[in-house]
Amino acid sequence: MITREQVDDVIRSEVYGSDGEKIGKVGQLYFDDASGRPEWITVSTGFFGSRESFVPLADADLSGDRVTVPYDKDKIKNAPNVESEDGHISETEERELYRHYGVDYAESSTDTYTTGVDTGVDRDRDGVYDDVDTAVGRDTSGPTTDDAMTRSEERLSVDKEKREAGRARLRKYVVTEQVQQTVPVTREEVRIEREPITDANRGDAMGGPDLSEEEHEVTLYEERAVVEKETVPVERVRLSKEQVTEEQTVSEQVRKEQIETDAGDSTTDRTTDSSTDRTTDPTTNR
Repeated sequence: MITREQVDDVIRSEVYGSDGEKIGKVGQLYFDDASGRPEWITVSTGFFGSRESFVPLADADLSGDRVTVPYDKDKIKNAPNVESEDGHISETEERELYRHYGVDYAESSTDTYTTGVDTGVDRDRDGVYDDVDTAVGRDTSGPTTDDAMTRSEERLSVDKEKREAGRARLRKYVVTEQVQQTVPVTREEVRIEREPITDANRGDAMGGPDLSEEEHEVTLYEERAVVEKETVPVERVRLSKEQVTEEQTVSEQVRKEQIETDAGDSTTDRTTDSSTDRTTDPTTNR
């Protein structure tokens, strides 16, 4: 269970579900009117954190900057939508939230009618809740101060996170292709040459018997193409990464409070200039 002494740490924490998955940042912290005990937190869900879901702190656990709740992300994301514009949760809304999370309403709330919420945080332990950026609009004057009220507005804060976008790998495989190359080859052929008997070759011609059978053999040679293959390195290939920066536009709706009066024409808009500590009347510029 989260105690009041842990409030500062809760505000700066991330919310994790029962399965260990990160759900989002703590948005607002709500207290029980009767006991002053931290009762609810909101966590940003939806696209760009456009929706805040209420999560009970009854069985939550705080460890470092992690608030672990016994519910998964889908359970929290599908919680009933509660618009706490006046800083409080109605009895009906609270019952509906407890019913969604399967928690007994009577056991979880010390004030069954008006389980209050206060989006302030007592950071300096002086017994007075200090303002935090995530608070909704409310009258912060208190009973012993003047009648001023605080106007608040939402401001868009865009952050960046690094995530895995894909993977690339090198893979080497073998393909077979047909290669043709022409080379000149030489061969020997038989040719019959006849020459007449002359005085120069008469002796060779008359050296044998008058009539006889004779066989003469000649060996022929030829060249043939012989193919040999060898493996040689041709190039080296590697993967490298480079960062490319591009502009990306995001848009989101923000809310802001407007202050108006029903006093009619008798009201003068007077603005205090904090730099000169003087008050000016815009109608006369004095």
